[in-house]
Amino acid sequence: MADRNPYPTDVCDEEWAFVAPYLILFPLDSGQRRHDLREVFNALRYVVRTGCPWRMLPNDLPPWSRVHQQMQRWFKAGCFEAIVHDLRMLLRLADGRTPHPSAAILDSRTLQSTPTSGARAGYDGAKRKKGSKVHLAVDTLGNLLALHVTPANKQDRDQVGQLAEAIQEVSNQEVTLAYVDQGYTGQNPANAALENGITLEVVKLPEAKRGFVLLPRRWVVERSFGWAARFRRLARDYERLPETLAGLHYLAFACLMLPHLTDAMNIVQNML
Repeated sequence: MADRNPYPTDVCDEEWAFVAPYLILFPLDSGQRRHDLREVFNALRYVVRTGCPWRMLPNDLPPWSRVHQQMQRWFKAGCFEAIVHDLRMLLRLADGRTPHPSAAILDSRTLQSTPTSGARAGYDGAKRKKGSKVHLAVDTLGNLLALHVTPANKQDRDQVGQLAEAIQEVSNQEVTLAYVDQGYTGQNPANAALENGITLEVVKLPEAKRGFVLLPRRWVVERSFGWAARFRRLARDYERLPETLAGLHYLAFACLMLPHLTDAMNIVQNML
């Protein structure tokens, strides 16, 4: 990075010291490694934050094909899921909470399809949009727990079982309550959640409402969607594979959580 001017998306030294052990799949001095791994990570952060098309990646960053190949390796190895998982526990401890949450909030976000993703798109009648749905679960601080991607015509209530199973896997089976909106009403989603030890609580709009209403607990996941919307690569579904779209969401949340790392680690060390 000394040979170029830094970008605002570049990872700082403290953040790189934390994420490097997760991202080094092969020794740094491997003979086949031609590009600095930190620069590859910087290039990936640049793409997801700015929405830059792959072939328009700046020339002072590693070639787009190398970055894309390494990104797929990281996704298949679950590197960013592991980073998000450990960061979430650190941030919760720093906030005076238990490492794993006891409650979660579920919701979905519909992304407009593009020519690249259109073959797997569905039509969301409620949003009047053709594209993909990102089904998200966050803790009460808004930090990512689990997600998966479906065509936009899939009902939110049908995804509860898969989300609940993923939530319990990353939370050590400690989540017992999940807040949802009225799109998750019905006995089937409630039963699917209960099979994984989670009770669904539907947060309803007041019958007599006027203008914007801030719903208890439900606003947390909406804020998380707002955080993700800052990443232009996630403004629409630009990806050919749903796994890539999901992986980029994990990367985005890792980027959102990393700036709080230093303060969180200092607090946790003082607690020990």
